Amino acid sequence: MKFAFAIASMVASVAAAATANPFEPKSANSAQANYVSNLMRGARPTANSQLRKLDQNGDEIEVDLSGYSVKFEQCQFVRTYDDELAEEEDSDTVLATKRFVIFRLCPDNSCSSCNYGYGEYIVDLDEYLEAAVGYQEELQNDMCEACNECQNQQEDNGEQDGNDNQRKLQDVDCDSCYDECYKIENMENNGYIDATKFLGCELVYDAQDDNAASYYAGPICASSGSKIKIGIFEDENCYIQDPSKDVDDYLMDGDGYPMKLSHALLKTTYSEDSCVSCLVVEEEDENQDENNDNNDQEEKEPEVLEMCEQLYESAAKCESDGGFDGGIEDYQAYMNQAQQEGAVCEFIDSIKSKSYDEYGEIYVKGANSSVGGGSKTSGGQKF
Repeated sequence: MKFAFAIASMVASVAAAATANPFEPKSANSAQANYVSNLMRGARPTANSQLRKLDQNGDEIEVDLSGYSVKFEQCQFVRTYDDELAEEEDSDTVLATKRFVIFRLCPDNSCSSCNYGYGEYIVDLDEYLEAAVGYQEELQNDMCEACNECQNQQEDNGEQDGNDNQRKLQDVDCDSCYDECYKIENMENNGYIDATKFLGCELVYDAQDDNAASYYAGPICASSGSKIKIGIFEDENCYIQDPSKDVDDYLMDGDGYPMKLSHALLKTTYSEDSCVSCLVVEEEDENQDENNDNNDQEEKEPEVLEMCEQLYESAAKCESDGGFDGGIEDYQAYMNQAQQEGAVCEFIDSIKSKSYDEYGEIYVKGANSSVGGGSKTSGGQKF
């Protein structure tokens, strides 16, 4: 939730800078700047502001995300002015690196194309990774637990309850899961460290004296934002990336032997073809047949994946443009977010239109820029 409103304070300056002509004389009191700035300052969380709306009788209704799937779109760094850095006497820069992920909620029946009926969202990279990695870790653990059951079943020649075990393990390939889970369990013994250990800003090289520099490892946006990897930074906040250095060069075990990153788990959070359904599929109940005979039993409401709820709560939302059904404009408690939706959509568009490079610097295409009387720049320029 915190990001949905924290983003508001910096969208005004960032979105305007990305779309405007940098050579054109600017006024701090321009109508557009004032409008967006006031819009953002008015954004405040309200009670029950997430995942709930009121029906015509004033009763609370939860937003139903069960028919949607989460689809990763893009990762992007954005360097922007930071008040705290500006106040620090020892700071070498006043620009902080903000980290964002754009994702969509796509209808389950068209997630691969996702060209209508979707919502588009922008969330802090840390929030995204916390939710997505947590979900993928749970899947991985469940898979290996099921694989272990599978192995035990084979060892015990599990004739008894064989059908029940087969039902429970129907999503696990018993012929291949053992090798995969063995590698996961023995990753560090084989000289690898899971990349998800560095989702924060972690110290990987501690300077031995005052004249040497310490280095830190944290998530970066790579391959034009289509991937998330781990990079090296020069500061403890992971604001200043050093692209000339490789994190593998700074990893070693307790005995001083070199190690390498394993990106297998991290890759699942940004897979191009991956659509994570928000609907929780319940396991078969042994008493299901008996329950089905009870005609008076009330139909259960669909359960929504915690990852989907967490991302939706944390994200700034752009839903009208994609035709999202039951978007924030229909929600009484979403009044603040509905009012700022236009600015959020513009900000998302500025990122998707390649207004920034991989390091978060603003990139302006010269062909579209002009100065004063109309003379054009050539090529592109970074700011």
